[in-house]
Amino acid sequence: MLENIYTELIAEHSQSRENRRQLEHATISERGHNPSCGDEITLELEISDGVIRDAAFSGDGCAISQASTDMMIDLLRGKTIDEAKRLAELFIDMIHGDITDDDELAELDEAAALKNISTMPARVKCATLAWHTFNQCVTRNP
Repeated sequence: MLENIYTELIAEHSQSRENRRQLEHATISERGHNPSCGDEITLELEISDGVIRDAAFSGDGCAISQASTDMMIDLLRGKTIDEAKRLAELFIDMIHGDITDDDELAELDEAAALKNISTMPARVKCATLAWHTFNQCVTRNP
């Protein structure tokens, strides 16, 4: 049952076109690349008054990297930079297996469905690509 939900979410988010677009009023753009498998994204953020007003991405990669990027954008849109950074840290800690408590991970919404990737070391970089790219975005452009 959980395996089916996981598979459906990955398929749904990796094929979604809602967040896969050019962002007309982007204030920050950052390219992320996973050299071990070739996944790459360009993340664009529109930030105003410390809030992520909109976000979008382009790029190519496996279903996990594309789905994770789409889920991240859905989760972070409308959040303050500080709140988004905290959620990114929570996601990365989850994927690395450092946080496993479902109650704590509930804040990640659908992105929490990627929790079991922590047991697939070859896929960890795929799942975290967008989240690390987001961190680079906001670190280089505070």
